Amino acid sequence: MDNVVKDFSALLEEKGINLSTNQLCQFETYYLQLIEWNDKMNLTTITDREQVYIKHFYDSVSLSFYVPMSSIHTLIDIGSGAGFPSIPLKIVYPHLQVTIIDSLNKRIQFLQHIVKSLELDTISCIHSRAEDAARDLKLRNHYDLATARAVARLSVLNELCLPFVRVDGLFAAMKGTDVQDEIVEAEYSMKQLLSELKDVHSFVLPMEQAQRKVVIIRKIGKTPTKYPRKAGLPSKEPLIKR
Repeated sequence: MDNVVKDFSALLEEKGINLSTNQLCQFETYYLQLIEWNDKMNLTTITDREQVYIKHFYDSVSLSFYVPMSSIHTLIDIGSGAGFPSIPLKIVYPHLQVTIIDSLNKRIQFLQHIVKSLELDTISCIHSRAEDAARDLKLRNHYDLATARAVARLSVLNELCLPFVRVDGLFAAMKGTDVQDEIVEAEYSMKQLLSELKDVHSFVLPMEQAQRKVVIIRKIGKTPTKYPRKAGLPSKEPLIKR
């Protein structure tokens, strides 16, 4: 075990997460495949090994510091890109039943390859716009937890993610900057989508000393049938008070 893996493992141990040798091997395979595929497509601008372990892997797992994963069984990751945060969370918490939605088929092909390479079960990768996938009754109002990491402003994310969440389930938006203005702006969309702000957590990413925010929203009623609106509209015309 080299220093990068040792440091990563030790940082998670500080949070009460003890990784097995197999789990650490899965993370290393994930890193190697990410770099290999990154030469063929734009998956990440972060390629330094230590930075991938901290800025992608640790940052993804950090969601579990604020959401008790033992009580989460179904998770959907919207706009997952190269698989963050859902694949690191699945490695650490194998019981999770994970669905990944991404609009770019090349990324879905990479994710399907990763799922096979890491021998992950109960994980599904779907090529679709979130607005279209949320019309599928098997996915709608279904998940314990929806996640989105650095995808869009909160007023947009609410409409893309909350339709997938079951009543009393959670949506966690993982952000890298101060989000107070976004939260104020998103109050209208929360109301329209029958949800409420539960918590806002702050932490500093180890080594990088970069600020991170985790905004947690609870769903209090089934999503009205008119949401989400047709593909592209939530981004062009966010649900904000005008």
